[in-house]
Amino acid sequence: MKHAEEEYDADSIVALKGLEAVRKRPGMYIGSTDSRGLHHMVYEVVDNGIDEVMAGFATEVDVTINEDGSITVVDDGRGIPTGINHEEGKSALEMCLTDLHAGGKFNQNSYKVSGGLHGVGVSVVNALSERLVATVYREDKIWRQSYHIGVPDGPVEIIGDTDRHGTEITFWPDGEMFETVEFDYTTLQNRFRNQAFLNKEATINFEDRRTGRKERFHYDGGVSEFVQYLNRSKTPIHPTPIHFSGERNGVMIDIAMQWTDGYNEEIDSFVNTIFTPEGGTHLTGFRTALTKTINDYGKANNLLKDTTLEGSDVREGLTAIISIKMSEPQFEGQTKAKLGSSVAQGAVSGLMNDKLAEFLLENPSVAQTIVRKAISAFEGREAARKARDATRRKSALESTSLPGKLADCSEKDPSKCELYIVEGESAGGSAKQGRDRAFQAILPLRGKILNVEKARPDKLLDHEEIKNLAIAIGGGIGKEFDVTKIRYHNIVIMTDADVDGAHIGTLLLTLFYRQMKPLIEAGHVYIAMPPLYRVYKGKKQIYAYNEEEMAAAVAEIGQGANVSRYKGLGEMNPQQLWETTMNPETRIMKKVTIEDGMIADQLFSVLMGDDVEPRREYIIEHAHEVVNLDV
Repeated sequence: MKHAEEEYDADSIVALKGLEAVRKRPGMYIGSTDSRGLHHMVYEVVDNGIDEVMAGFATEVDVTINEDGSITVVDDGRGIPTGINHEEGKSALEMCLTDLHAGGKFNQNSYKVSGGLHGVGVSVVNALSERLVATVYREDKIWRQSYHIGVPDGPVEIIGDTDRHGTEITFWPDGEMFETVEFDYTTLQNRFRNQAFLNKEATINFEDRRTGRKERFHYDGGVSEFVQYLNRSKTPIHPTPIHFSGERNGVMIDIAMQWTDGYNEEIDSFVNTIFTPEGGTHLTGFRTALTKTINDYGKANNLLKDTTLEGSDVREGLTAIISIKMSEPQFEGQTKAKLGSSVAQGAVSGLMNDKLAEFLLENPSVAQTIVRKAISAFEGREAARKARDATRRKSALESTSLPGKLADCSEKDPSKCELYIVEGESAGGSAKQGRDRAFQAILPLRGKILNVEKARPDKLLDHEEIKNLAIAIGGGIGKEFDVTKIRYHNIVIMTDADVDGAHIGTLLLTLFYRQMKPLIEAGHVYIAMPPLYRVYKGKKQIYAYNEEEMAAAVAEIGQGANVSRYKGLGEMNPQQLWETTMNPETRIMKKVTIEDGMIADQLFSVLMGDDVEPRREYIIEHAHEVVNLDV
């Protein structure tokens, strides 16, 4: 990355003003005030350090979760300017932290590209923090200013001398603005790992002082190593990822890809190191060029006769990372989920067409393996289509009769209907008796469903339980799934609170994630939270959902309190099941979201894939989180 050309000083900071709006409508700036928005605060500060790395002025970013729950982020960049900005008449540091849209990213001189929210970042963090302390190491001095809810406690002060350079931000999120102020190690770990893969010049040191955990993220292999990491529990069909990079029309492009023997594609795209879960023009350019280049090679080498491969054929089993860096990217919507810059499409497709064609010509054995894999996908798709056409009248999913085990509800408006997917016949019986028949339907599952991670898509409907589930939900399955045709807007997974129940829940989530993803994206999937304990004495009873609640209930009821632990849903009578788990007035449910589709994808691959070793490592790493283990 080229250094930005001009001086980075107090007059490089441009202001657009106004922090009050942030506290009135925080969701506009950080997306939400739940756990997701809380972690977004950390990303904003870390992104500033990564911007310094991309500009060529820094190499390390240190992130610490402190014992008191605050976060400290330190980079070894130039340090935020501390001098007086002549236009505003105050310290540039104070401007950056108190003016909404003040920063060095509003002109092209200080940063060629940036991942932070264009200067919004750190001031928004300040506005939503109970306290924030900014320390700058610059021009042989240590400068400091502290703030309370975005307001400076006093002017910027020099507190010492130093030979260091960089910026240090410590902030305490405001508990009045967020639903939770507890940071999750795994969420941050995944984010930092990905950023280190995308910026091979960067080192991110991460420490959690609450637990003593420490990690260092640095990957010399960059995006190629990223693809190998994503494929760690898969079986690649060629030994090393295909990698190329270059610059087209001012867009810097870095692409790595590798095919596996699986059936699912995993293509993740980034702009200035920001994940774009909905893709955009860079992803469109990649897909278009990939399909064209593979078809051109196949036809030129007589591997494809009268066949034209579709994009889905070419991408079956493909893992790829597309990372571009550009100045002033245009995004669709507030959240940077989708890139809209048209220049990116032409840049990526142009580079792909040239470099991939060159690679295929120079590596004929890998090229033939890739084309054969795509032909196999084409043949599987054609076979499935012919089978569907031949049995159109009595097709599994087009039959008018609902599964015999389904106890349907009387309401016909999908937006008012709920489907409970219940583990086992006994719990299914209690649920059928305890439900409100007007709007709650029950589908009992017999045993464990098929592991869709390892199954060919056209074979899924041969499995009775999956077929019943698909017919009951009503939107189809796989590429033809249509979320507008579903019969219930709340689909609730209700399993026992034991190892088997967790396994069945994971299998169901894998099925929804792989074959009915729009269900999760539209917020239709929930996990029921039955209580773990009933604490009672005489006629008084309290249901508890964890150990802490149980202890509090015992204290409330007092001497002589009895505690029973529910191991399975079948242990509750229909009335108890209704009161605790199914009554909309009193139940607790977790909505399933794809907060980070990439992390969900990685987790499903590790937990459900072929390779045992990554699964074993994951279980060992997370073993400390297990509370109840049934042996």
